[in-house]
Amino acid sequence: MTKATKTRILLAMTTVCTVLPPAAHAAYRGDTDTGFQHLDFIENERREERANRLTEEQKKLLADVGEMEKYLRHPVDATAPSPIAFEGDDLTYDERTGDFTAKGHVDIVQLAARRFQGDYVEGNTVSGEVSVPDRAHMLQLTEGAARVTLDGYRINYNYKTREGTMAEAKGKVGGYYMTGKRFEFYPDKIVVYDGTQTKCSAQKPDYHLSADVAELYPGDRMVLTNVKFWIKNKVIFKKKHYEVDVSHPIQRNFPTAGYDSDDGFWLEQVFDYDIAPRVTARANLYVTTNKGWRSHYDLGWGNGGASALLTYGVFDDGDDDWVKKEPSLILSYGKRFGNTPITYRLYSEYGRWYGSGIHSNHWQYGISAAHDTIPFHGYGLDLAAGYSITRESYDRSRVQGFNASAYLTKKFNDRFAAYVGGIYTKSTKQNALFYFDQEDYSKVLQAGLSYRLDERNRIGVATKYAVDPHKWTDVDYYWFHDLHCSQIILRYRSKQDSWKVKWEFTPW
Repeated sequence: MTKATKTRILLAMTTVCTVLPPAAHAAYRGDTDTGFQHLDFIENERREERANRLTEEQKKLLADVGEMEKYLRHPVDATAPSPIAFEGDDLTYDERTGDFTAKGHVDIVQLAARRFQGDYVEGNTVSGEVSVPDRAHMLQLTEGAARVTLDGYRINYNYKTREGTMAEAKGKVGGYYMTGKRFEFYPDKIVVYDGTQTKCSAQKPDYHLSADVAELYPGDRMVLTNVKFWIKNKVIFKKKHYEVDVSHPIQRNFPTAGYDSDDGFWLEQVFDYDIAPRVTARANLYVTTNKGWRSHYDLGWGNGGASALLTYGVFDDGDDDWVKKEPSLILSYGKRFGNTPITYRLYSEYGRWYGSGIHSNHWQYGISAAHDTIPFHGYGLDLAAGYSITRESYDRSRVQGFNASAYLTKKFNDRFAAYVGGIYTKSTKQNALFYFDQEDYSKVLQAGLSYRLDERNRIGVATKYAVDPHKWTDVDYYWFHDLHCSQIILRYRSKQDSWKVKWEFTPW
């Protein structure tokens, strides 16, 4: 038996693990008809940077892991548990049995970028058990696992099996701020019982959800049982089962609100339900003070590159042109051409459309193809083309022809980015029966720029120019302002003299 005061013991057992940054949640998608969506990557890059940004505590853990490597006596065995180091004011270690105890500011660091802290820690280096019976702190930056920063009680963890538990804990797991009566840790997942989740870092979050059970699979998905969605202290709706993947964030289930010069004040809320494997029902509720309800309802199926969507309700575009689908069936199939950078899509929409006092059986079908972004002298070049046919029963019209687009986008520095591009389309408001989702003219040039003022503010300008009849049809101004856990986006359309203000929760 050996005993030391204010000492540190290093036990070498396995390989060094580097930090695996978590995937950014919630891709931002802007709503615009001037090409400004080509700068959406700015918001997404910033959200990813925030999600992956290391805290001072995490930086110190990596520094301590680096120091541990210097004191390893033997090469690390990749098949054995990771080396650990113990440090405390009063530490006892039995070399025969592997039992140890540590008291007073105990710090246990594992070479796999994992840390446990508490006032009293006990365990066994042979079995790999670590126990913190009272208040405990856990920090994890292990490769292939979720980033974890938790404060709680009663840690029991086995660093050989990578399994353990923690009670009454609160902190951050992956990209989520979480609480739970019990956390269970496994090599491939973390399970939380009677907990809450949010991506809002406030002490009293603007929004969160609670669940009886939450299973978090790092880099993949979160599965929740008996879920309640909250805004402040109010439950807005419930679900028995809810599954979130990294490309579909929780925030899409919370409302968006704002003001529009045409609609007045408005509120939008999306509800979706998985009613069968690969079958989802969705209600997109949109209510305005000037025009009342303008909602639509979907029943969708998807499998691989194939999808089908039956939809009914009112749809608006960026020019405040609207159409009511009563209903409409949309079929789509998309796939990459072999190993090429080109993706194609076959599509068809057939349904009963109503707008401007006109009812018509509307049928549009065609094919489109898009090339992956091409690096071009420091720019990104995006190319797309297609062919479509649109038939209307109301006037027996048929509009058909090619469409194409090309855009150059460049991020000049951390503050400034810009794009320029052009569109050609055969179908326009000049020859289409319905104006909804149509360009004003056949040949259009678009350009815009974005400039970040500071951490919380970004401004932008987006323009559209009609080649024939040679006039500017749109000059729009944007202001993005970040609040603590939400964002305000202001858009002023100078040619139309109209405003749109949108407030939405943001996933950071």
